[in-house]
Amino acid sequence: MNPNPLLGVLLHAIGGLASASFYLPFRGVKHWAWETYWLVGGFFSWIIAPWAVALLLVPDLFEVLRDSPAQSLRWTYFFGVLWGVGGLTFGLTMRYLGIALGMAMALGYCAIFGALMPPLFEGKMGGILTSTWGLTTLTGVAVCLIGIAISGWAGRSKEREQSAAQKQTAIKEFNLFKGILVAAFAGVMSASMSYGFAAGKQIAESAVAHGADDMFKNIAILPVVLAGGFTTNFLCCLILHMRNRTGGDYINRPVVPAAGGPPGGVRKAPLLANYCLSALAGVTWYMQFFFYGMGATKLNNDFSSWTLHMASIMIFGTLLGVAIGEWKGSSRATFRLVALGLAVLVASTMIVGYGNYLRRPSPSPSKEASGSVSVCPISPIGPIRPIGPMGLMGQTETLRHYRASSSLDTALFHRV
Repeated sequence: MNPNPLLGVLLHAIGGLASASFYLPFRGVKHWAWETYWLVGGFFSWIIAPWAVALLLVPDLFEVLRDSPAQSLRWTYFFGVLWGVGGLTFGLTMRYLGIALGMAMALGYCAIFGALMPPLFEGKMGGILTSTWGLTTLTGVAVCLIGIAISGWAGRSKEREQSAAQKQTAIKEFNLFKGILVAAFAGVMSASMSYGFAAGKQIAESAVAHGADDMFKNIAILPVVLAGGFTTNFLCCLILHMRNRTGGDYINRPVVPAAGGPPGGVRKAPLLANYCLSALAGVTWYMQFFFYGMGATKLNNDFSSWTLHMASIMIFGTLLGVAIGEWKGSSRATFRLVALGLAVLVASTMIVGYGNYLRRPSPSPSKEASGSVSVCPISPIGPIRPIGPMGLMGQTETLRHYRASSSLDTALFHRV
């Protein structure tokens, strides 16, 4: 596999656009409870789309999963469950804060944890800190966080300038306090998707061994990790259906407005339109990780892939927020902050892309010493041993021969 940083950045940008825009079709759903359209959309994004695409692009998918180590499958699913909590509350973030401000706050946390935690646990941070490409990429991560912070500042400025009526027009359920709490939780938990891809590396390797194109190897991970996300969201929506008595939405049971609610008598939902819009939202959501998987393959660097994904979502999320009127009534000073945040985020993608350009394979046999992640990575302080579900840790003794194990991460090796 030949890394292609430029193509990788482009693929991540397309994925970011899909992620930023997936919620728009939900705005057209009428007379359905949030848990109804969220679960319908989720069924398409977490079950139908990942299995359909994987069956199309990964030869012998069921054999691939059967031949993958059970430990890898378990941890990939588990991190999907954790991510599902974040994904569920991420939807609530946009519900309470809107696309622009909600994404800024949630993605700030998500970018930090998703980009930095895997290399820290895997013992690769030493190599990143001692290499030119690693320091360049870390600079890009820092610039990305600055851009997200500026975008969040712009969102806060917008919130102060808009009247209550303007907020409610653009975001019907605007609630700053609830939104901040939900965004923090959603961002931290959503980073588990990054861990899920790391946990599923052996699934991807199994896909390649069965004839899958290297470009599509990460597609084989998605049915497993997204099944975990579906589990979490299904249980939560089921609880909400029972509590709110909204299970009849799926069959267009007439809805009688509560006492004191808006007039209009019995309401019936446009069932076909609601299903189609929810399905469109779900498939659009799935496409972010379809392109993410290919982008990560072309970059060959999960560390920078997550940062590019977050930056792309923030860029397109801000632009879409402006387009649909979430920033209406904001001052010129606020729009200058928006423009500055976008410029900084674009710069971060360029810096991260350049860092990956510097990391291109070299014929020199000493490239691993420069910090590149190769087939058998060795930490600067010695060989690598597992220390937990995600973990790799350098030890001080010297090992001369290794053989691949069936542990969670494909970079785990044991003494022969």
